[in-house]
Amino acid sequence: MKIKVLKRQFCICKVRDLSLVDLSDKYCFIGKTDEEISVICSEKHAPKETCARSDGWRAFRIEGEMDLSLVGILSAISGILADSQIPLMAVGTYNTDYLLVKEEHLEQALVLLEDHDYKIEK
Repeated sequence: MKIKVLKRQFCICKVRDLSLVDLSDKYCFIGKTDEEISVICSEKHAPKETCARSDGWRAFRIEGEMDLSLVGILSAISGILADSQIPLMAVGTYNTDYLLVKEEHLEQALVLLEDHDYKIEK
């Protein structure tokens, strides 16, 4: 399986108002529930006003469109990273899944995945 590393820093944050989110960012993930509005976006596009914010995340995605009936892809990758105590955040789109790790864990995560036969594109 092929993994592509995205060349930008990401921010994971909570906001009170979706109008504060810059939707022109190439990558912008929004999660809204009855308790919160969470946003994952490039650091340079992050809202100025947030309830909480965590910077310094890097992202990679599983390349290619994945059939929604596939089982165990995220489990396999997250298991490899969990075994080495690497925290992650996962988010999915219709086409594929994205995983985020803190910048200081990125190289270790990529080496571990390569050791498990994932092809890494930087």
